[in-house]
Amino acid sequence: MLIHPMPDPIALQLGPVAVHWYGLMYVLAFALFIALGRVRIKQPHIAAQLWKKEDLDDMLFYGMMGVIIGGRLGEVLFYEPVKYFSDPIEIFKVWHGGMSFHGGFLGVLIAMSLWARKSGRNLLDVYDFIAPLVPLGYAAGRMGNFINAELPGRVVSDQSLPWAMLWPDIRYPLHPDPVFLQGLRHPSPIYQMLIDGLLVFVLLWIFARKERPRLAVGAFYTLLYGCARFFTEWFRTPDWETTVLGLPITSGQVLSLPMIVGAILMLVWAYKVRQRGRAPIISKA
Repeated sequence: MLIHPMPDPIALQLGPVAVHWYGLMYVLAFALFIALGRVRIKQPHIAAQLWKKEDLDDMLFYGMMGVIIGGRLGEVLFYEPVKYFSDPIEIFKVWHGGMSFHGGFLGVLIAMSLWARKSGRNLLDVYDFIAPLVPLGYAAGRMGNFINAELPGRVVSDQSLPWAMLWPDIRYPLHPDPVFLQGLRHPSPIYQMLIDGLLVFVLLWIFARKERPRLAVGAFYTLLYGCARFFTEWFRTPDWETTVLGLPITSGQVLSLPMIVGAILMLVWAYKVRQRGRAPIISKA
């Protein structure tokens, strides 16, 4: 049995300014985007497309806006609309946690479409370029969730599971003694960090090291993440749950299904176009 370490969510206090671990994880995610991007632009098939370091810096600004705005709106609209609309000021308190990946994903797609239009690049090429830069940033975000004791897992069926964890109940932050949720639980943010983040990154990075048909890399990431999230979501206490054909399905799984279906269709399209000779390489414009 493990006990959640319950670290102080504030990493650094500078007078009246509190620097939260959750915010630092986003800084780390953006730094990883730049670092991995600089490695990626040196890969021969990417260098041939004339990507530059300046492109990375420019895309990062657009991507940050997409992640923050899309992620927060996704959390508000997809998961807890009653909570946020009853106290609208809470929507702006992003340091308290609560960012939806699916909302952030849509936000980044929109932001990158704006950047592609501005830069004159093909939108599908942009998606293919940035896809391998995303999973490690996602992993950093899930570590932020763990530090904040967000996204508790379901109660484990086997209480002897070595990594089953006592999880703090964050509804009682001022209680003099630690207050835990009932039952030992799956540490679901760690599952998602390792599977949805690190594992997806390794598989996608290997796939993206070689030239692929236009849209194949972006579609493969969407498929990997959708499948990984559909799996790991089962171990997380759902924000809401419904039943389809007599089977329970959680909110995160519902949002992941369109990603999986859409990714399969995109992959089929990408390789069919490649076979017909319409897009033999990824190119600018």
